[in-house]
Amino acid sequence: MPVAPNQGSTGGGDAVTLTGSHFTGTTSVRYGSRQAASFTVVSDTTTTTITPSGGGAVPVSVTTPGGTGVVGTFYYLPPPSFRLVPPPAGPLAGGNTVILTGMGLYTTSEVRFGTQAAVFTVDSDGQLTVTAPAAASAGPVGVTVTTRGGIASGITYTYLDAPSLTVVTLDSGPVDGGDLVVITGTAFSYTTGVTFGGTPVLSYRIASDTEIDAVVPAGTLGPADVSVTTLGGTTTAPDAYTYLGRFAVLGGESVTNTGPSSLTGDLGVSPGVSITGFPPGQVNGTIHASDADAVQGHADLIATYDNAVAQIPDASISGDLGGQTLTPGVYNAASSIGLSGTLTLDAEGDRNARWIFQIGSTLTTATASGVLLTNGATARNVLWLIGSSATLGTDTALAGRVLAQVSITVNAGVTVNGQTLARDGSVTLDTNSITRPW
Repeated sequence: MPVAPNQGSTGGGDAVTLTGSHFTGTTSVRYGSRQAASFTVVSDTTTTTITPSGGGAVPVSVTTPGGTGVVGTFYYLPPPSFRLVPPPAGPLAGGNTVILTGMGLYTTSEVRFGTQAAVFTVDSDGQLTVTAPAAASAGPVGVTVTTRGGIASGITYTYLDAPSLTVVTLDSGPVDGGDLVVITGTAFSYTTGVTFGGTPVLSYRIASDTEIDAVVPAGTLGPADVSVTTLGGTTTAPDAYTYLGRFAVLGGESVTNTGPSSLTGDLGVSPGVSITGFPPGQVNGTIHASDADAVQGHADLIATYDNAVAQIPDASISGDLGGQTLTPGVYNAASSIGLSGTLTLDAEGDRNARWIFQIGSTLTTATASGVLLTNGATARNVLWLIGSSATLGTDTALAGRVLAQVSITVNAGVTVNGQTLARDGSVTLDTNSITRPW
């Protein structure tokens, strides 16, 4: 090529080599109408030059004592311009694809993210496909593009730390989803997805770099992993959320009711089919008599019971729980437990605090006894595992989910902020209020 390179910046200053003949004695080199900024005759066939400023396509001419001749054409290129196609951020490890669009990119020779050179492909004069290089630390860096027309900069790319997930509040809810939960952690600003048990949430909002508010999708009974994916990576908290059953009352053999009981949540029986006393009892939910939902609810009851009863105890309990204050933990009783007066459950400010009561035989509550939830304790996180049967005395105010191997008798005036679920026998109600706690 007689003019090499034959392209350069409109601002001039490019080194160009001219190849031809009879260059000895050259007195002038012009790019169009402008004198070269400088030139050096290397030999009779080679002259090196520095371009002046200019624009467009111009002839390159050389003047010697023998006359003036045109060697070739030089093309002045405008400086490039570009922008990042969102998202303008990515992981510290790099490797992700970044698209740059703009003008004057065809002759790109280098792309840098901060001081790091990036691998790139020229797709067209208006687009580059770039593989982001790795970075040593999180934060913004400038992106520069070098072409024969000049250097473009002024665009920022942000390297992100991988996210971390600290806690999900609330950390449990119904299998049909719909709860609003708060996910706390770090590096959430560029979140692109949130899943519970592998299922995308119904919706989410990035409240801050440390908080995501999400609506839980439907799931399968039991613990579920919670994952947050950002442009910086993915973090997964194993078993961070627990899906709970939908039943307020579920019997194995039957459910009977006397008086105007009120249930908030579903009512069911399985494998039995007998449900009586509704009305006068009212169900703010759906009644399932050994249908598919009841069968599944019964299976879920067994699975939940077996899982919880297998937990390693933190402490032993015996006798009567009335008058005691218990912090979160797994409590085990070899035989029967009574409750007269008030049992206080103190969450110590932890809204996700849990209590599991593993009771080997029966639970019997006295008249007007109750459970008081304090400092963030919630009924959904209290499990009463009854080895045989439970009897809730008149006017008891119980909090928690009662899972009995055999039967549950709920006497007149009892209120339950929770569930009453009997595996093999019956649930007997009498003018009660039972509210599923989610």
